[in-house]
Amino acid sequence: MKIAPVEKLLALKKERDDKPKEIALHFGDQDQLDAISYEGLAEHADYLEIDGVYMRTLFISGYPFVASSGWLDSLIHFNHSADISYHINEVNALYALPKLNRKITELESTRRALIRKGAVVGSEITDPLDSATELRDKIQRGQEKLFQVSIYINVRADSLAELNKTTKLLENVLAARLFSIKVARYQQLEALQSILPRGQDELRQKRNLDSSSTALAFPFMSSELVQESGILYGVNKSNNSLVILDRFSLHNANSIVFAQSGSGKSYATKVEILRQLMQGTKVIVIDPEREYKRLTESVNGTYIKLSAKSKNKLNPFDLSVTYHDKNDLSEHTQDLTEVISLMAEGLSPREKAAVDKAILHIYKKAKDSPPLLEDLYAKLNNLGQLKLCERLEKYISGSLADVFNAQTNINLDNRLVIFDIKDLPESLRQIMMLIISNFVSNQVKARPEKRLLIIDEGWLLLQHDESARFVAGLVRRARKYYLGVSIISQQANDFLHSDYGRAIASQSSLRILMRQDTTTIKNVVSEFNLSEYEEHFLLTCGRGDALIIADQNHVAVHIVASAKEHPLITTNPSELYSS
Repeated sequence: MKIAPVEKLLALKKERDDKPKEIALHFGDQDQLDAISYEGLAEHADYLEIDGVYMRTLFISGYPFVASSGWLDSLIHFNHSADISYHINEVNALYALPKLNRKITELESTRRALIRKGAVVGSEITDPLDSATELRDKIQRGQEKLFQVSIYINVRADSLAELNKTTKLLENVLAARLFSIKVARYQQLEALQSILPRGQDELRQKRNLDSSSTALAFPFMSSELVQESGILYGVNKSNNSLVILDRFSLHNANSIVFAQSGSGKSYATKVEILRQLMQGTKVIVIDPEREYKRLTESVNGTYIKLSAKSKNKLNPFDLSVTYHDKNDLSEHTQDLTEVISLMAEGLSPREKAAVDKAILHIYKKAKDSPPLLEDLYAKLNNLGQLKLCERLEKYISGSLADVFNAQTNINLDNRLVIFDIKDLPESLRQIMMLIISNFVSNQVKARPEKRLLIIDEGWLLLQHDESARFVAGLVRRARKYYLGVSIISQQANDFLHSDYGRAIASQSSLRILMRQDTTTIKNVVSEFNLSEYEEHFLLTCGRGDALIIADQNHVAVHIVASAKEHPLITTNPSELYSS
């Protein structure tokens, strides 16, 4: 061990002391030079010790034979304190070609000598010969250039044992990608100079690479997703940075969430709701499983429970925009036709025409309040649609008369509105989800503002063409009215097997994919063009982990909630019901 010379530092300080006092630099009572200089530096054969910090510089000495996209990702994503330095210099073709020809001649001579001896010519001869020949030809044709590349890594630790452990881990990580690294023994000071951001390569451990291989090392960054105006979704799994996203700044504000049961999709959605509320976004949720009640109470939201016995009513014919606006009324008529078709378990072309005519008629007759389902029923009866009236009878005078045949007595003025439909029979949930979506759509058209409509268990709406067609249209038109539609589903296969489901996915700029199983992963990978790493991640990730796709950005993230948010959104029975 020896103490590194500090003559330069002392000379600089002496030169300062010899200057006139009026030009001496001071930092309060302390000299600036003393403030920025280290107390001591100890140089060892394979590491340095500066102010109690142990550091070691290594260089890449061996590269894989074939360069592929992301071949240095394992180095960039190395999850320890490290500095990485690139030194890249172009080699003049007039200088490179003679050397390449000389190397090709040497390899060719060696190959022929082995053949004359009857020995086997191994890949250690044929691979570099083929590579050098191909590179020479491409340089001569102007397809490639030659670069000299040096890559240095400086790792730091608080103890020598920890430094050795980190070094061994780095060696193993790079060896898995066929890179070999060496410690700059007895050259740690020169290596440290090569790491500093001064563009000086004192170590000179260079390797010749063509321009294609060099380009594959860029961009020299890990995947990040940070938008200044966004909300925090979680922690980046690659580099522990924060994932901050503004969905309203994307191509559209729609999103889909695919996840297995128990993987944390509702938890992730509630985290987003809380943070969207803080941004001033109004949120409306269709809740089939009563998972959002505690969240609503905590933020003084509006909780609307819809059932056969509920006092809360929602009129399918409630149109918030002016009845005389032909475009809005025409669009609303088409949406209502889908609702009636779902109620009547399908409509023939003749019946669709009759329903369309009847809807326009009852709106023309309406004066102070929107028409009701019974008004449509009476008009269809006058038009002779007796079979259709029979199928609608249960909604007018039967067991479901109090569900859909009444004027609306709710509003969406609160910043968070939850529609609880758990107490509705399974056969009515899909109809109610469609009616709520239509009601929200009309409210948004009447008064556009920053809103989210979240439809949990959205796969239910794809079971019939009428509801699937309506939701696909709603997602397509949402952007015009400053609305973002979020569809949450644990049935990824059912969703992606439907033409309307794929249309909804393609119209959603934000995709949140959580844990999948082997029965769904193939469709998910194919639909979203995922990499092999992303496929493996979705099969093995833990609860709360997700792959976020925002336009063209792909980021693996762990969804996190604060200590105050967690009690409001958790559904873990051991936390909810523990004493």
